[in-house]
Amino acid sequence: MSSLKRIDVDHLKVSCKECNLRELCFPHGMNEAELLNMDAVVDQPKPLHKNDFLYRDGDSSRAIYAVRSGCVKTMTESANGDEQIVGFHLPGELLGLDGFAEGVHTCNALALETSSVCELPLNQLENLCHVLPGLQKQMRHIMGKEVNNDHKLLLLLGKMTAEERLASFLLSLSSRMEERHWKDNEFNLSMPRQDIANYLGMAVETVSRLFATFQSEKIIDVDRRHITILDMQRLKAIVGECETD
Repeated sequence: MSSLKRIDVDHLKVSCKECNLRELCFPHGMNEAELLNMDAVVDQPKPLHKNDFLYRDGDSSRAIYAVRSGCVKTMTESANGDEQIVGFHLPGELLGLDGFAEGVHTCNALALETSSVCELPLNQLENLCHVLPGLQKQMRHIMGKEVNNDHKLLLLLGKMTAEERLASFLLSLSSRMEERHWKDNEFNLSMPRQDIANYLGMAVETVSRLFATFQSEKIIDVDRRHITILDMQRLKAIVGECETD
């Protein structure tokens, strides 16, 4: 057992071609030759432990990161020190784009659990986009998705009721699980309820009360951080996504 602990994780690199998250990440749409070029520049640093920072507000922007395992949250801080969580990043999702504008990060990225990432150095990005048409197309897609996510968060915080916010959050997680070919109706929450409340702009007590309400109405089943969606249609109906025949 002790010999296993001495394995150098830096050398256990998973190639883009072999990665089961490649359809969600940098290599989406690339051919085999392009994937080999990506492998030459993408690095996989040591895993992050829970509460380790991937980067901090004010750090120089060096790379775009893709979560390979675990979950990383991003958060901003106001002038008076109040924290606002702006995203929870699951395997296959990218972060670090906040550093594009000024060359420094404008938020903190913190691991919610033991997590690993792949990093694409920015000093290689421009050249790679010229050499790899697939990467250029994917970068445009990523930028558009970031803007779309920002719009959704503004709608979530500005227009939805507390019940709609939590239902929308659970549906978003369900959809992201489905993208990864994982169970869309049963998953563990990597984030504590305090973080969910912060992200949704609600009090922790309100989040706990709504989880209890959804459970009593048999919409979901809650076992600590394990969530089972029992009635997907009722959850969708709360946010006006009811399917019609």
